[in-house]
Amino acid sequence: MKKAISTMVKLLSIFGFLLFFLGCGETDPSKFFAIQLEGNGNKFQQGQEVGVSIKNKKEIEISKLEYSLDGKTLPVTDGKIKLDAGTLGNKTLVANISFGDQSIAIEKNIRLLAESSPEIYTYEILNTYPHDQTAYTQGLEFHNGILYESTGKKGFSTVRKVNFETGEVLEKIDMDSDVFGEGITLLNDQLYHLTWQKRMGYVYDPNTLEKKKDFSYGKSREGWGLCNDGTKIYKSDGTEKIWFLDPETLEEMGYIETVTNKSIFNKANELEFVNGKIYANVYQKESMMIIDATSGAIEGVINFGGLKNKIRKGANWDEGNSVLNGVAYHKERGTFFVTGKNWDKLFEVQIRKKD
Repeated sequence: MKKAISTMVKLLSIFGFLLFFLGCGETDPSKFFAIQLEGNGNKFQQGQEVGVSIKNKKEIEISKLEYSLDGKTLPVTDGKIKLDAGTLGNKTLVANISFGDQSIAIEKNIRLLAESSPEIYTYEILNTYPHDQTAYTQGLEFHNGILYESTGKKGFSTVRKVNFETGEVLEKIDMDSDVFGEGITLLNDQLYHLTWQKRMGYVYDPNTLEKKKDFSYGKSREGWGLCNDGTKIYKSDGTEKIWFLDPETLEEMGYIETVTNKSIFNKANELEFVNGKIYANVYQKESMMIIDATSGAIEGVINFGGLKNKIRKGANWDEGNSVLNGVAYHKERGTFFVTGKNWDKLFEVQIRKKD
């Protein structure tokens, strides 16, 4: 008998809530609540403590309230939550609300930015080497002392091996005339290569440059730059996202978003991975970003201003497009090599913080 009465009470309670919502002309209880953040803003920094509350339009009695970000519960202390996530960028703050016999989740979109502003870096030229000025450079990477390079533009796209000291092209393959080649990376004795808008990439034998297979893109928009950390591949696509690719299946397994302490940034082009950081050319700028490969925070900006003035402008020069592009790290020498599209020089540089 007691069980029957209890069941009846629960049914009446649920029925009462339904009548309440229907009477208000609203069938979705989540419409009665909204997350309110301090200052009514949506841009915050990693680790920032922010005042939070629930706008309760019908003053419904809430029995339980819990906030979370990326599935991680955020405790409320003195009416504030600390915004803390493993990655930065566009995020969804969730409030799980319980009232009566119901539980709902409401959301608020926010932008979680870096905790501090990027540090400024500069460079010192250690050596200058000749570079093929017909090469519209898209990707650079060292492997066993050989510089691998990919070039772009339809009808001019190639993948090549280069003697970096002399600029001699040791071996190359030409892409089909409708292909616009993009970045490259080498991992597990495989050479991976992107195309720009065909949504197609290629895998080669790095020793012979023989193509082994093709792969297609997933949700990423285009093909821009590639690098790897020895386990997974990173891919830029012309947006704020840098995607993770499984080197075996080439499936996109997730992404980070590149952000400063003030905004989300979408200009990462050619990539190189060194000691947990992604070095990324800024598209059409004489600068490079240093990105934390875990969080997406842009921790540094390298100003390569003045480097372009050391280039002799040849027949292939395009003032709007012959920009800095191409970065490779020489592990044994501990230095970076940079060049640009249709540049006649390859520079070996040491990167250091600006005084």
